[in-house]
Amino acid sequence: MAVTGLKQSERAGPVDTADGSSDRRRRVRRSPDLATKRRASLRDRLRRDRALLLLAVPGVLVVLLFHYVPLLGNVIAFKDYQPYLGILEAPWVGLENFAIIFNGDPYFLNALTNTLVISLVQILFVFPVPIAMALLLNSLLGERIKRVVQSILYLPHFMSWVIVVAIFQHMLGNAGLYNTWARHHDLFTVSIIGEPSLFIPLITSQIIWKDAGWGTIIFLAAISRVDLELYESVAVDGGGRLRQLWHVTLPAIRGVIILLLILRLGDALTVGFEQIFLQQGAVGLEASEVLDTYVYNRGIVGGNWGASAAVGLVKGLIGTALVLGANKVAHIFGERGVYSSKD
Repeated sequence: MAVTGLKQSERAGPVDTADGSSDRRRRVRRSPDLATKRRASLRDRLRRDRALLLLAVPGVLVVLLFHYVPLLGNVIAFKDYQPYLGILEAPWVGLENFAIIFNGDPYFLNALTNTLVISLVQILFVFPVPIAMALLLNSLLGERIKRVVQSILYLPHFMSWVIVVAIFQHMLGNAGLYNTWARHHDLFTVSIIGEPSLFIPLITSQIIWKDAGWGTIIFLAAISRVDLELYESVAVDGGGRLRQLWHVTLPAIRGVIILLLILRLGDALTVGFEQIFLQQGAVGLEASEVLDTYVYNRGIVGGNWGASAAVGLVKGLIGTALVLGANKVAHIFGERGVYSSKD
């Protein structure tokens, strides 16, 4: 009887228990079917969007060839690399290149200090400018006036740094328009272009003039998504433009501001090679040397490729750490950040 009852229970299937083990077994049996459906769904999506995927292939190849493949070249940071030897034949030196840089190299310390100061100034004084400009443009009543102002603000972005630096030199140089006019009227003259103490304010003003207008595009797009009923609600409660700005507009674009700030922190040690390199001759290396120009002068000009690669590798690692840290802080304060661990 016991054997017969056992066989009947086996034929009857698994017995439900309080801990739900039978349900788990049924879910395990269904999981292959679910995985098959997911694979089929992925194939269907790929087949459906194959035209768009083909259009994306050139861009993906460009990113792979010019952004990911060159990462393999960072291996020369651990080698005594010389162009005539090649990467594979160059002898390994371990951390010697890093020791050369970080063991009190005065040129590196000067470049690092200038880079940090310029980066801090740009975050504090350049980053908020597009936000303020977007808020001002959004408050313009006439759409035609807004389009004209936007076009004027965007135009400098399409100029190369060579043109921008030349414009500032002709305006503020020793023989520029301002000094020529000041001498003609017996006024005080100053060569802003060649004054080391004014180098950081100079490049900061150049960045604002060139790129602040272009940076307003993202913030204007975020502002345009704000529900107009929110402004009407604040107006009904007696709130003016300032209260609408503070309680509606800024909270609506807060996520975008945090996202762009995190990305900016990732480039904290990159402050613009072309702009600074074009103006180093007027102010000297002590005031204008940054990490990007240090890598150029030490690696390409000086021939110390390994040390330059070591600086570039350290820059990349620090930038990655800053992005990850800032993103974690954003999550702590309830913001999405660049990515979410739940994605």
